[in-house]
Order: sequence, then structure tokens, then C-alpha cells
Amino acid sequence: MNYDIIIIGSGPGGYVAAIRASQFGKKVAVVERAELGGICLNWGCIPAKSLLKSAKIYENVKNAVDYGIKINGDVSPDINRMIERSRAVAEEMSKGIQYLFKKNKIDHIKGFGKLAGNNKVRVEGDNGKYKEYVAPHIILATGARPKELPNLKLDGEKIIGYREAITLNKMPESMIIVGSGAIGSEFAYFYNSIGVDVTLIEFLPNIVPLEDEEVSKQLGRSFKKAGMKVMTRSLVEKVDINGEKCKVTVKNKNGEMEIEADIILSAVGITPNLENIGLKEVGIEMDKDKVKVNEYYQTNVKGIYAIGDIVQGQSLAHVASAEGIICVENISGKNSDQLDYRNIPSCTYTSPEVASVGMKEKEAIEAGYKIKIGKFPFTASGKARAIGEKEGFVKLIFDARYGELLGGHMIGANVTEMIAEIVVARKLEITGPELIKSVHPHPTMSEAVMEAAAAAYDEVINL
Repeated sequence: MNYDIIIIGSGPGGYVAAIRASQFGKKVAVVERAELGGICLNWGCIPAKSLLKSAKIYENVKNAVDYGIKINGDVSPDINRMIERSRAVAEEMSKGIQYLFKKNKIDHIKGFGKLAGNNKVRVEGDNGKYKEYVAPHIILATGARPKELPNLKLDGEKIIGYREAITLNKMPESMIIVGSGAIGSEFAYFYNSIGVDVTLIEFLPNIVPLEDEEVSKQLGRSFKKAGMKVMTRSLVEKVDINGEKCKVTVKNKNGEMEIEADIILSAVGITPNLENIGLKEVGIEMDKDKVKVNEYYQTNVKGIYAIGDIVQGQSLAHVASAEGIICVENISGKNSDQLDYRNIPSCTYTSPEVASVGMKEKEAIEAGYKIKIGKFPFTASGKARAIGEKEGFVKLIFDARYGELLGGHMIGANVTEMIAEIVVARKLEITGPELIKSVHPHPTMSEAVMEAAAAAYDEVINL
């Protein structure tokens, strides 16, 4: 069968690219061996956020008396019901992708896709039989999977990855989480919130190490306040899972120590899914462990493109979606702006939430900028106090000379929604004084953005 565009992978990069291509009138097929929507929708972002919401509701109920609400009887988490809800949300979303495929006349080819040369994709079906499809444009969007360390091999039972972490049918008494990026920190918050004894281990000096240092340290304090054990500058030397408990040997400045837990969650990063998809056979060039592409995601082989976690750039769902749209628009002859990777927001859905975009303070200084920094703590926010969410702050970094908004860093309730304002402001090149004069509604958490900008220019009112 012939198509205009064939996409291998239906995650947030693949399915979005397919819909955009259909909008241009292209005949499109998506090769996907599992559920439509990929890992993010089915086994990552969406079901994980459902679990985090359950944890937050449980926290709110436990603390209801603080808001003048008396609850009679015991309140306890039911992990099976939480997971049932999480899976139901994911299934609904996957059905939504099926509907969008039908609406946009996109063919779903079920099976494992592989480049076969001469504009061909070879698909192995569930029955083991092969069929070839032809298109002048083929987009690789195969995503990634959990990374495995040599001394931390996943077995799906005692040493698990994020997929098993969102489907546990029994709540463990204790858990060791290795890696404190977004995935590790989110699961640390979830399991700690529902009563699991959590130890979070990070090799680098701070948790969520890609964030501004002040934000990282604040989240560390919040986690410790919530009863979590946080170990930074710590290396997992070896793991013993032969006994009833998992024994982990950790090395840090204090020497070696052994800690125990029922389960170990490995959250040390991801590995691109590039095996057995025909890259070497067709001669595609690599950039370290990723596919090498130009600014419009064209590989060195004519008619073959790559987007998402398998190319250089932030491994985020919204990045993959943006890359897919730009790739398809370029294929379709539309002049599309290149993606500005310096203005990509990052979010971690812990409690408090973390969100950021642009330069960190240290990066701005190292780049030679003279900077103005404005911080506004949520302890000074009327809305934050009213809703009982006083932890955290908004931190904005400006170029002192021209007023350019170099970066925004937030930690607190709802900041994953608030960060979009900073993304748009940077896109439109809004300066600090302009942001100060942009009236924000009261009382809102978002007022902290205006106040932080005012603080940078010594004009802050409520601090």
C-alpha cells in the first residue's frame, strides 16, 4: 500500500505529526504495535498524573480539619482503586486517539515497523507475517524506555521501572528510588504520600538536578518535611535482591552504608528505542546514541525523518509534539519556524510542583550576563495562604541591561500551569518593566509572577 507519509510510533510525537499531516490532505499511516498514544499516554505522563491526583486528594482529606471540615472514621489509601482509576483514564485517552485517527482518516497499521530501504517500511504483525508499505516520507517516532544500569537490572518485581510503578497491586512498606529527576521525584512524592517509607537516592548534589539550585534545595526541604529520606551525592554500588528484602549498598561522603526496602524503583533516565528498526541497513547517521537530524528533523537519508526521544533535545512529550508538527509542515511545503529549545518549559508534578523555562541563575552568570533577580515567596501571597499552599516561590531572572526575561523558575501549587505565562513572555520578548505593568488578577497564585518581576526592579509592593 502507498501513503504520502508513514510514521513509526504513535506517542505524542507520532500521533500529533499524523494529525497535522492529515490536515494538509496527506494520506497517512501510523505503525504501532501497542496502544495508540504511546508510553506517555498509556504508561507514563497521563496515568502517573492520575495517581498523583489521588495522592493529593488523600493528603487533603487527611488535613481536612485544617480547613474546618471534620471527618468521622478512618481515612486510608486504596492503591488498587487508585490504579484502577489511573488505568481507566489512560484507556479513555487512548480511545480518544482512536477517534482522532478515524476523524482524520489516518490508518493504524498494527505491528513492529522497520525501515526496508527504497521508501519502504516493513511491518511484522502479531501473527509473525510481514507486509511492506511505501511512502516518500517516513518519520521515526519510536520513543524511549527506562534506562538500565549494569548493577540495577530491572526484573519487574523487586527492581522495577515506571511502568511497573504505576501498576503495583500491593502497597509496599518501603521503597528505594534511584534517580531524582521528574519521574523519580514524582513517584517519591506519590508513594510517600500514601504511607510508603521512601528513600530517594541522587548521585548529583541536588534532587531534580536540572532545575535552578534554589528550587532543587526547596523541593529537598519539602520532601524531608514530608518524612522522606533524601540522599544526595550518593552512588548505588551494588544491589542484593536474593533475600526477603532488597539490600542496597550506597556510597557517599560518609562512606558505605547498606539500606533495605521491599522494592527498588530505578528512575535513572531513558534509552532511545532504536534497535532493529533498520537504521544501519539504510545508512542513517547517528549523533552519539541519538539519530542525527537537521533543524527540520530530516536525517541524512532522503525521505527519512526522526523526532522525539530518539533525537537530541529535551526528552519531553510537548517537545516531541512540536517537533512532529514542524517536521510535517516542512514536508508539506509550509514555512515553519525552527523550534527554540531555549524556551521549552519543564514541569515536575510533585507537591509542591516545580516548573521552569530558560536560563538558570548560574547559567546566566556563566554566559556573561549582568542580571537582575526577583523572588516572591508564596508565604506573602494571599491566595496561597487562603488555600493553605504556602510552600515555594517564583524566581525570575532578567538581563540588567535590556530587561530581557532570561529565565523563570517556580516551585509551589499550580506552578505547572503558571509557567506558560513565562514561555509566552519570552517568546514575545517582553521585558521586566512590561511584565510589572501587566495587571494580574487578585487573588491568584499568578500574582507572584508580577510581584517577582517587581522585586527585581525594587518595586515590589507585597514583600
